[in-house]
Amino acid sequence: MIDAYEDPGTPDTRGGWHYLWWLVLRQPVRSLAGALLGSVWLVLMAAQPYMMARAVDDGLVPGRLGVLTRWTVTMFVVGAVTAWLSILRHRTMTRVRMDANFRTVKLVVAHAARLGAVLSRRAGAGEVVTIGVGDVQTLAQALTVVGPGVGSIAVYVVVAALLLSVSAPLAAVVLLGVPVIALLTGPLTLRLQGAESEYRERQGVLAARIGDLAGGLRVLNGLGGKGLFADAFRTDSQRLREQGYRVGAVASWVQALGVGLPTLFLAVVTWLAARLAAQGAISVGELVSVYGYVAVLIGPVAFVVQMAYELNRGVVAARRVVRLLRLEPEPDEGTLAAPDGPAELHDPASGVRVAPGGLVALAAGRPAEAAAVVDRLGRYGPTDATWGGVRLDAVPLPDVRARILVADNEADLFAGPLREVVAAEHRADEAALRRAVYAAAAEDVVRGLPDGMDSAVAGQGRSLSGGQRQRIRLVRALLADPEVLLAVEPTSALDAHTEATVAERLRAARQGRTTLVTSTSPLVLDRADTVLFLVDGKVAASGPHRRLLAREPGYRALVARDTEDAVDAVDAEEAVR
Repeated sequence: MIDAYEDPGTPDTRGGWHYLWWLVLRQPVRSLAGALLGSVWLVLMAAQPYMMARAVDDGLVPGRLGVLTRWTVTMFVVGAVTAWLSILRHRTMTRVRMDANFRTVKLVVAHAARLGAVLSRRAGAGEVVTIGVGDVQTLAQALTVVGPGVGSIAVYVVVAALLLSVSAPLAAVVLLGVPVIALLTGPLTLRLQGAESEYRERQGVLAARIGDLAGGLRVLNGLGGKGLFADAFRTDSQRLREQGYRVGAVASWVQALGVGLPTLFLAVVTWLAARLAAQGAISVGELVSVYGYVAVLIGPVAFVVQMAYELNRGVVAARRVVRLLRLEPEPDEGTLAAPDGPAELHDPASGVRVAPGGLVALAAGRPAEAAAVVDRLGRYGPTDATWGGVRLDAVPLPDVRARILVADNEADLFAGPLREVVAAEHRADEAALRRAVYAAAAEDVVRGLPDGMDSAVAGQGRSLSGGQRQRIRLVRALLADPEVLLAVEPTSALDAHTEATVAERLRAARQGRTTLVTSTSPLVLDRADTVLFLVDGKVAASGPHRRLLAREPGYRALVARDTEDAVDAVDAEEAVR
């Protein structure tokens, strides 16, 4: 089975079938062992009716007790070996499925990390979640075709040959009957594939909706929109349930026919064999063996139907995995060298210029416009921005990431000890950690945890409040100590006193380092060296906060909320500071 640190290989992403076959080829020895064990297991089961026929015809009917005893002992030994092979087969197939499962998980996680910011723009969160919690298990289950699937075909051939030695008409019925069963269930499995595909798509959309609602529930409740979104979610979930009923209806028919048709087939063949026995065409022992052969075939035929069912579900899941693995990150064609030292960042689209070594604030009436500027300056998407006169997209992306850090106020927080959560890949010493905690005014967060920095934090910081999560994200950004820090709304969830403290300490902590923050808070803007005022995505004015407050009515209306109380707002800032 694949090791946690082993390279999963390069997947075949030409399609769902190709991907499933690639999973089989990645473990050839185990797959061959599963096929061999499955074949021998089922063939030995088919040998039991033959031995029973010999025991009846050669021992029981003539009254030869010794022959009867020998065949009885042989049947017992073969039965024990069959049970042992069944255990080995099950263990082998479990490993085949688990390898496919873990290999796919490693591929998806590694590819998601490689895509980075591209992932959220190319694939919905619901689709990724659905792949992780459903599709991976489904496609792994489809690999049962390697074991009992191959064995079913092998035992079908063996039983047909044994029946041919008993009666050619009975062999013909068996040889023709199984394909007829496959033809009857085939259209249903194709229909199941279509219904399953639509169900998976709807499931992904609903999973994304759940994530969005969970993240914005407080905001929705405050705006009075919780009921509206609850009604929309209820409607979507009912549609998904109806689609699930359709999938279940088709699946139930497939599974019912998989058991019912072989049983009906058994009755027909047994009736024909009984007539032949009554006519003296076959012996009593052969009648018993025919019944046994067909009874043994019920399992393999059901396996074949189940195999078609699992394969159709598996290929739907594999197509979703392949679709994700086909996504490519933004091309990195950068070949030019990054600036040797601190340099100016310039975004021509907005006119934003970030001078090296200073604290620049970006204020915009529409937060999305300020975030778009940060994305361009941080090279998260297409950009014409320059860095020291060099186009940012002409510099190799690793060089950009090593020196320019975008700190989003909604950035993910992973589960684990707080020390590891904020350190990420950096091995910070205690002094640096204390400085970062102090600069983010997060001392009370650390003190409030039972084991301080060693306390476990839930994924996405669910065990913390919104303001605490925001300060922890800021601690992580400051601990990285990048040459250029681009922070999006780093204090939006904080109260006025804490916000003023963070703004003051952030300025001191980043002294001499290039820092850009987006904010409309006067408490933050007043501590910036330069404030850039965006209107319709472009710089309309720039300068110190107080000068813009006095000279720009639009800016004053944005940050003070009330033009008549602008001066009072500034005085209030001073009082808080």
